[in-house]
Amino acid sequence: MKVTLFDYGVGNLHSLTKALESWGADVRIESDPAVVLDSDALVLPGVGAFGAAAERLAEVRQQLADALNDGFPCLGICLGMQLLFDSSEEGAGEGLGVIPGRVRRLEARRVPHMGWNAVEATKRDGDVDPLLTGVAGMVGYFANSYYCDPADASDVIAWTEYEGVLFPSAVRRKRSWGVQFHPEKSGDRGRALIRNFLQQVRG
Repeated sequence: MKVTLFDYGVGNLHSLTKALESWGADVRIESDPAVVLDSDALVLPGVGAFGAAAERLAEVRQQLADALNDGFPCLGICLGMQLLFDSSEEGAGEGLGVIPGRVRRLEARRVPHMGWNAVEATKRDGDVDPLLTGVAGMVGYFANSYYCDPADASDVIAWTEYEGVLFPSAVRRKRSWGVQFHPEKSGDRGRALIRNFLQQVRG
């Protein structure tokens, strides 16, 4: 399975690459947005700022959005999750708009929200989303000053509470998933979540 890991031009993608490869994925790190769909799945990593990343994606925004709306598999992590939404209070530019809603600043006493926190999965028809199978109730590693505010709460598949603020920690629409925490830094259950995503890609 070929997985494209999009590089916004900042940060170290080593740990995420290794986590994907540990489950058999052939990972290609790609900085050219024009070829990110030349694979079986896309991963949008959690490194960078919304405005800069949105600018990198701008030239192929509609092409990417159309592909994801048609069911091309995608996992957005932290910033990558936020890019699935329409826009952000963090900076200018348009997200992919695959999940309607806006990214808002986290109104808490201590920002950024750093460290471990509970991820509480929701259930649909009695079951958690396949992305969270076997990892429900996990503790994820967070590093965020912003959170996603979806227009439709049914897109939320897990919630997290921080200093009295309840925000989505995982979302899904069609075959696009987003997680606000970093699964590659979240121990065995985080790695299991990455395995679950790749299993969904395999179908």
